[in-house]
Amino acid sequence: MNADAWRVTLVSALLMAIASGLRSAQGLFVSVLNGSTGLGLASLSLVFAVGQLTQGFSQPALGALADRVGAARVIVVSALAFALATAIIALESAPIAVALALIAASVAAGTLGSSPLLLGEVNRRVDAARAGFAAGLVSAGVPLGQLVLGPGTQQVIERCGWRGALLATAVVGLCALPLARMLRRPGAQTAASTERPPSQPIADVLRDRRFWLVAGSFCACGFHVAFLAVHMPGVIERCGLSASVAGIWIAVAAAANIAGSLAIGHALRRHDGARLLVAIYLLRALGIVGLLLLTPSVEVMLGFALVMGASHMATLPPTAQLVARQHGVQRLASLLGIVMLVHQLGSFAGIWFGGWAAQATGNDRLLWLVDIGLALGAAMLVWPLRARRDRHTATRIGAAVQPQG
Repeated sequence: MNADAWRVTLVSALLMAIASGLRSAQGLFVSVLNGSTGLGLASLSLVFAVGQLTQGFSQPALGALADRVGAARVIVVSALAFALATAIIALESAPIAVALALIAASVAAGTLGSSPLLLGEVNRRVDAARAGFAAGLVSAGVPLGQLVLGPGTQQVIERCGWRGALLATAVVGLCALPLARMLRRPGAQTAASTERPPSQPIADVLRDRRFWLVAGSFCACGFHVAFLAVHMPGVIERCGLSASVAGIWIAVAAAANIAGSLAIGHALRRHDGARLLVAIYLLRALGIVGLLLLTPSVEVMLGFALVMGASHMATLPPTAQLVARQHGVQRLASLLGIVMLVHQLGSFAGIWFGGWAAQATGNDRLLWLVDIGLALGAAMLVWPLRARRDRHTATRIGAAVQPQG
């Protein structure tokens, strides 16, 4: 990759790290916000879920805007909005004000580390042969942020209280401002983008069954990862384990996530993205089955963190690769924005249903059973999209981005 491609890739990874770290720490504030606002776990879960849903509905429009004016401007506004909303959460106690600020902070955090915006920029700057590897590097930023900001936020809460931790979180969000400036597009079209064939019109893509199979699988992914992000600390407490295990769980999952993201980026250079996605979703289902069958303990929870972490962001690069391979990259931010909307519909369901099920039944078994079914369903959706190729032919499928229709 040339210098511009490396810069955009690394900056995108850092922005992903900031946004994901901020989102991963949300679960650490659920209990204290529940006590301070009196909303109740089910209502608070609904607020978080609405935030995810609102974030999802904003993604197609933001992706189209980024395709036109660049991701940098969109991210700058989002960073400022996140800092303001988070400060309101820390300083306000009125339930309605806190609820609205939580929704705004969720949308802003999702935008400053938006995968449609960032992967759209990366695919414009990076040559086709290294696109899959670059996507893996960007995805690795997600667990890096979780590894640093998850345990770090827990420590700040213990030392400065939850309000002080929220104000510190607002300051962290402002770190996105100088990074966003580094994403500004050069005046001339880059070599990487000129190598790409024209993309399909979006109206044609939306009539393509293959696009909706990819989007449907990512909806199941959203259900799974959003539940883990918001409710996993509560799951650990309901298993009778110390609340401090939650911070360790986040760190272990993040470390595994880094390894999984880098591994999937490398694997996409040789293996078909659809086949890799099927394997990832089956791994998730097996991990949950293991959690249900084994007696809860610190060791079991950390083993679960390894499996869930390794498969967490590993779905993003092959999902983006499938969309790019089938429909081109010139409107990739817009297309991934639509895919992300479907993902956030799943996130809404995962957060709301997870909180409702825990409150109604006193445990998380029902949620896990639904999650297993969704993981198997996602694998079935992606299976028809696998590439047909001679197994003895060395191809770099991760770099294949030419539209097929």
